Amino acid sequence: MRTKTAVIFEHNKSVIVDDLQLDAPKAKEVLVRMNASGVCHSDLSVINGTIHYNPPVVLGHEGAGIIEQIGEDVNYVQVGDHVLLSFVTYCSQCRMCAMNKVSLCEGFTARMGHLLDDTCRFHTSLKQPVPQMARIGTMSQYTVVPEQSLIKIDPTYPLEIAVLVGCSVTTGIGAVLNTAKVKPGSSVAIVGSGGVGLNVIQGAILASAERIIAVDLSEQKLGLAKDFGATDLINASEANPVDQIHDLTNGKGVDYAFEVVGNPKTIEQAYDMIRPAGTVVVVGISHHEAKINIPAQWLVRQEKRIIGSFYGSSIPRIDMPKILELYTQGKIRLHELITKNYQLEQINQAFEDMEAGVNARGVILFE
Repeated sequence: MRTKTAVIFEHNKSVIVDDLQLDAPKAKEVLVRMNASGVCHSDLSVINGTIHYNPPVVLGHEGAGIIEQIGEDVNYVQVGDHVLLSFVTYCSQCRMCAMNKVSLCEGFTARMGHLLDDTCRFHTSLKQPVPQMARIGTMSQYTVVPEQSLIKIDPTYPLEIAVLVGCSVTTGIGAVLNTAKVKPGSSVAIVGSGGVGLNVIQGAILASAERIIAVDLSEQKLGLAKDFGATDLINASEANPVDQIHDLTNGKGVDYAFEVVGNPKTIEQAYDMIRPAGTVVVVGISHHEAKINIPAQWLVRQEKRIIGSFYGSSIPRIDMPKILELYTQGKIRLHELITKNYQLEQINQAFEDMEAGVNARGVILFE
């Protein structure tokens, strides 16, 4: 079949919306008719090579849709099921999965963007295989993915809203509750108030943090942070954010600092924001060659911790339904995260708007 798809053919160039050939699903694979795909900074990181794929590659890693066709030996879903797509495909059997670290699954050896048999389902008109971002490639009218990449959800949830649980919401809330395990009464700083940062704020509220300090360069994003529950706001373009954090905490620093930008400088700033025995949680994805500089002696003498959080240390089939239930209970907000909807043909405008800081989250709608 042919499907309209957002593809990059060269790094740092415009995204091309192309009609690609999509093969039928093989064993343990499904065809998904996409309803929505979030526009995330990680997609931009694929475009500019920060997250490195060799082009061409189908974009998109935050998606929701409906099962259109199933291959042989698929038993988790049926045609017509509503699903979220996970950008982590996990086997449930390897050592990492046994430790509930499924985002670090070691069970598959296929190349980046290839399906589990190490081949591609998307092809150009010249028969060139096209890998899929995160093995799912959600910025396409249709996509074929491994059964292991699916999270079945109740069809009462609107897919165009639930889609955000596929990445930004799970990543942000999970970083607080799963990775850091923030304690009630804690002080928390969030460096970056975009789509993921706002969900770190929501996670901090769920964890009963006492002080939630949002740090950003954009007054518009800081306004969103306040609306989502931040108790204090710091515009890093106007003052040194580390000094401001220490002023707000009587010189002590915060208990937890979440870096949601993916920049070595802001990771180092987050380290300087925390108090002795505090924790930095790095959520943002830096360039694959980037390094950070941390004072080695004081890492020991102050017992500070630096930990990474990939996909919110989540178990998608467990955590995503729980997050949707929190939404049903009114404990978190989802549709307020969506600033603007786009058609697939507007994909480059969506990225421009994201870089300009005008969106908390943009969403591509296919229907």
